[in-house]
Amino acid sequence: MSNETFLIPIRQNNDLSDIALNELRMDLDEHALHQRYYTDIAYLAGNSRKYSLNSVQTVASPLIGKKILFLGSSVTFGFGALGESFVDYLWKRDGVAAIKDAENGTTLVDEDTYKTNDSYVARFREELTESQPDVFVLQLSTNDANQNKKLGKITNQNFDTKTITGALEYMISTAQARWKCPILIYTNPYFANPLYKQMVERVHELAQKCQLRQV
Repeated sequence: MSNETFLIPIRQNNDLSDIALNELRMDLDEHALHQRYYTDIAYLAGNSRKYSLNSVQTVASPLIGKKILFLGSSVTFGFGALGESFVDYLWKRDGVAAIKDAENGTTLVDEDTYKTNDSYVARFREELTESQPDVFVLQLSTNDANQNKKLGKITNQNFDTKTITGALEYMISTAQARWKCPILIYTNPYFANPLYKQMVERVHELAQKCQLRQV
């Protein structure tokens, strides 16, 4: 089945927004087998029409017009929510000028997963030339834990972006120097993986070292 034909009933049944439709279209162009996954989750209660982005009303918010860069993978993308993640809700409800830089399945460490330069670090480098955000929000990816990437050590220079810690420190220090904006790192809910537990603990350490905010 073509991607366009596949998306027709999902758009109609789930009242999918144009933004999410375009994101799913791009994802399916690169990962055709995701059709099966989207078919399964389209009928979950949490993806019903009443939760559609189209039903969200904009409110008076102190975030209106704030340019926020969200760098992440599937959670930031909204993989389990048909492309409508919390980023899209902040855009619609609070008027955030959101930059949603999300690639499903990718890692913090600077190694390609599906295509050239799809890691967090590689995409971050691209954003350096294009963005000047008011806030930088970074997802602590579970993919690094699932793929058993090296945790690495905290250092003050020569960050090894082939390790989780080095990738984090590189992006944090560079963003602080270049953008001079608040940086938020958000972690996933409970995730039964010992390495991810170490990653969360490492973020706590980096938060103290670099004066970050954690969610």
